[in-house]
Amino acid sequence: MSFHVVIPARAASTRLPDKPLLDIGGVPMVVRTANQARLSNAEKIVIATDDVRIVQAAQAHGHEAVLTRTDHATGTDRLAEVVQLLGLPDDALLVNVQGDEPLIEPELINTVAHLLQGAPDAAMATCAAPIHDADTLFNPNAVKVVCDLQGRALYFSRAPLPWARDALAGGKQVLASGLPALHHIGLYAYRAHFLRRFTQLQMGVLEHYESLEQLRALENGHTIVVAKVAALPHGGVDTQADLARVRELVSQKMM
Repeated sequence: MSFHVVIPARAASTRLPDKPLLDIGGVPMVVRTANQARLSNAEKIVIATDDVRIVQAAQAHGHEAVLTRTDHATGTDRLAEVVQLLGLPDDALLVNVQGDEPLIEPELINTVAHLLQGAPDAAMATCAAPIHDADTLFNPNAVKVVCDLQGRALYFSRAPLPWARDALAGGKQVLASGLPALHHIGLYAYRAHFLRRFTQLQMGVLEHYESLEQLRALENGHTIVVAKVAALPHGGVDTQADLARVRELVSQKMM
């Protein structure tokens, strides 16, 4: 199986300015993410960014990087530009690994790439893990996905899904016993030809309200297959608290 990993990395961040360049154990965050991706079965790792400083940091640590436009609305749009810049064939497989995932598990990258390769009718592949507590189910920052019996995504939402009518009667916020609730993990695999098409797809009403770009694929009739994994990986870095947690974990591994 042959696939590429593309790591979109924007310098602009409201909560953590210059986030991809933040130091984690002596290495910029985006470089540490790329180092983890290098441990997967990917043929090529490419960091895609709109900031020359990130290009320079990547190259200084032996990683390939490309400078992309500054006006991309989503990371998927940035990946589509990378497909054009690298001249990839339509059947090339790409895995989108966010630049703020310095602890990403290489095997998880392999999993989504393998899943898409084995699903020729699908436009995308992603993954999800079981939800074990009500707090996660009702947390709008934890995206939920519901699937059909073949593991194809039916819907993604920030709302608590599936809705266990009887267990949640009267305004209760509990996790019903046996509820097949899944926490979506924001890791995606695509074929190059779909990425080229994605930029032309119309944003639907659901994507607009949920602010979830994967809904654009579903609303336009494309299939997303979902790998169900046993547990969530280490979370990415969105806040100062996340940064402190990841720095501590890396420090422990280095000792």
